[in-house]
Amino acid sequence: MSDLAPKTDDRVHRYNLRVYFEDTDAGGMAYHARYLHWAERARTESLRDIGLPHQFMIERHNAMLVVRRIEVEYWRPARLDDPVVVETAILRVTGAQILLSQTVRAAAGGEDGAPGERLAGLKVGLVCVGQRSLKPVPLPEPWRSVLRDLVVPAAAG
Repeated sequence: MSDLAPKTDDRVHRYNLRVYFEDTDAGGMAYHARYLHWAERARTESLRDIGLPHQFMIERHNAMLVVRRIEVEYWRPARLDDPVVVETAILRVTGAQILLSQTVRAAAGGEDGAPGERLAGLKVGLVCVGQRSLKPVPLPEPWRSVLRDLVVPAAAG
């Protein structure tokens, strides 16, 4: 395997953020599209945290990951100034595709460190495409191997 191995044994990446005024509607609730922005940032940071930023894939392989499909279910709104966390888990990695589960939660506030309440859930299908052709291409190494090693067990996904 590459020397660019994951920095953590935890297979679920967590990205912390706060709901700002710019994220909210007139009622002080996070606008539904902001969850997509937060999920995108969390995916970018998860790649960066394992030492394989998206930019390296573009520079070294002329390939990039693009969203092919996304499903969102909303359970409860985040509100102005709420601390939230986006959890990203890899469910499946195939030749050119990655399936992710992302959960937006209220940040844990209790002493037990238990996860906060679910606010939204996303199922995200990514596909690796050539930068110029925009046609599917196999995930380059070491992304393919490292991401496969981070797939969560079926029971946890």
